[in-house]
Amino acid sequence: MGLRFAIAAAVLLTLAPFFGVRFEGGRRAWRMWLVNMVFTFCISYGLLYWAEQWVPSGLAAVLFATFPLFVALLAHFVLPGERLTPVGFLGVVIGFAGVAVIYSEDFGKLLGPQVAFASTVLLLCPICSAIGSVGVKKWGAGIHPLLTAAVPMGLTGLVMTSGALTFEGTEGIHLAPAPVAALFYLALVGSALPFTLYFWLLKRLRATQLSMINYIVPIVAVIVGALFMSEPVTLRVVAGTALVIAGVVVATRAKAQPA
Repeated sequence: MGLRFAIAAAVLLTLAPFFGVRFEGGRRAWRMWLVNMVFTFCISYGLLYWAEQWVPSGLAAVLFATFPLFVALLAHFVLPGERLTPVGFLGVVIGFAGVAVIYSEDFGKLLGPQVAFASTVLLLCPICSAIGSVGVKKWGAGIHPLLTAAVPMGLTGLVMTSGALTFEGTEGIHLAPAPVAALFYLALVGSALPFTLYFWLLKRLRATQLSMINYIVPIVAVIVGALFMSEPVTLRVVAGTALVIAGVVVATRAKAQPA
């Protein structure tokens, strides 16, 4: 995790001058960067990486899909322009129900005590990520999206890599081609690019509206699994996908109540 975000931050900060981005930090910028670092990256991804030692990836996807629910509730009280409407909240709930249907078979894996405990802890991830996103929306005006992503990821890389070296050491690390390729994929395609785009969009869309992209992840996973891994597309998957799409449509078309 530390290496992933350190590499992503290094790449973004190297590219910053080519996009005319100047590092200008003030009290508001550092407040936003620190909130983003602590909640979006350190706590959220730290708990996710720890929990996935026991929690199946499908179940983890369902638990993290509560993210739009927490964003909607938090934005309602923190962001004056994003008062939650009943129709908007209904769309968020429908989308979450669709994700739950898609991965409903993984619920049976909650029977183990370690999985149940790790799953409970993992619920803190979407809560923390919601705090980070709403914090960026509230304090991130005027700060370039590239810096909104790069600075918190760089701080996360520093904190987490130092923690890993202190508590985990370097034993058992094998720099084989496959894990190294996976690391750079996560750093560049899974972090540097999408988080910069996400924070760019967050300046232009409502936080609740943008958070709905999390419901698209399981649909993409199902399509990729069917095309490249010969995974079956069952009626359960089709029904869940339909619910996800319906929820996204309802939530994104609902107008926010005036402040």
